[in-house]
Amino acid sequence: MIGRIVPDGIAAAELFEDPPGLRPHPQEEPLVARAVEKRRREFAGARHCARQAMRTLGVDPAPVLRGEMGDPVWPRGVVGSLTHCDGYRGAVLGYSLQIRSLGIDAEPHDVLPDGVLPAVSLEPEREWLASAGDDLHWDRLLFCAKEATYKAWFPLTKRWLGFEDAHITFERDTTSDVVTGTFHSRLLVPGDTLDGQPLTGFDGRWLIADGLVLTAITVR
Repeated sequence: MIGRIVPDGIAAAELFEDPPGLRPHPQEEPLVARAVEKRRREFAGARHCARQAMRTLGVDPAPVLRGEMGDPVWPRGVVGSLTHCDGYRGAVLGYSLQIRSLGIDAEPHDVLPDGVLPAVSLEPEREWLASAGDDLHWDRLLFCAKEATYKAWFPLTKRWLGFEDAHITFERDTTSDVVTGTFHSRLLVPGDTLDGQPLTGFDGRWLIADGLVLTAITVR
């Protein structure tokens, strides 16, 4: 599924259930030594996908450790992104000579819990949601796009990005045989520069299928 919303040349891998006996890589084990079993399964599944994607790229499978702010640390020459939710684990990877950053997120296609939307959205976004219709859980898609935005932003800036720091707008692809489309994340805080130009936003794609919401941003 995630492969449908990332460009050619990006290696993608995903799981819809955890293989029996799946465990973290020995070097990753200390990162989740005190975690509850659910968290351990999510962690191990997403990193299992990452190593599958490494194989697809022709990179030797390696542990995915954490940086100082909890970000995944990738092998030299590789950029990537991880995600997990109930019923899904996924990873996408690309060569750093071709791709600057990747950000993906997966969420259940369901309404956000009470009280979450005001904490993760801007007033113009909520106004748009009120008129967007109820055929899709657009609030969950908004949250998913914000998560992908942060994951794409952090490797470029090494800075935190709050939910209030990006304004998301959506377009729906009415020509597709699946529920999909594009989104734009307009940054409301100064970013770094890319090729001498200020970083002002990201373009991404989204997909809703099989009870899941997926978003992906690729920065070249």
